[in-house]
Amino acid sequence: MGQEKTAGAGAKRPLWFDPRFAVGVVLVLGSIIGVTAVVASVDDSAQMYVARTTMPAGTTITAAELEPTAVRLGTAESRYLDPAGLPEGGLVLTRAVAAGELIPLTAVSDTAELGRTGVVVALSGDIAASVAAGAPVDLWAAQQLEHGRFGPPGVIVSSAEVVRVLEDGGLLGSAGRSVELRLPTSSVAAVLQAVANGDALSLVPASPGAELGAG
Repeated sequence: MGQEKTAGAGAKRPLWFDPRFAVGVVLVLGSIIGVTAVVASVDDSAQMYVARTTMPAGTTITAAELEPTAVRLGTAESRYLDPAGLPEGGLVLTRAVAAGELIPLTAVSDTAELGRTGVVVALSGDIAASVAAGAPVDLWAAQQLEHGRFGPPGVIVSSAEVVRVLEDGGLLGSAGRSVELRLPTSSVAAVLQAVANGDALSLVPASPGAELGAG
């Protein structure tokens, strides 16, 4: 009798073969998979590009100028640039983009903007604080007359775009500020003529109600 009990005890399965243990493992794994599926269904964010810095129109953008960011746009995802939509050679901005802004597909092109070019001009005075890279501005000129006098100012370029603001006296020792503008090529001759004549050049922000940027 004692030998039968000993044999019966030796025939017991180890704990890790217990069916209840196997069922417990299956339940735990099922819970993990279920939670993962729920989290994945709730997180509908997508990787989209935002601008690292403010960039004016005409800038060629590559991955170096952009920051991938997880955002939730829903059905609007197709309207913005994502990493898969950026070609190896980059894209060209057709309008200014602010730092941290998503890149709309309507603001990029695979070719450079035609009919516009960059020109650096020296201004006769200070500029408004709102005149920064990407800002739309009007360029005014006052014709130089005799004895250091100037005629009434007038707009010689409308809706130019600021590419960058240079340091004080950055152009030919000017006492004012120098600014690089992107403007229509058809306006370049008038701007260069005003510079050659020594006319007083000023910038006015193109937004409504803005104050005169230079005297």
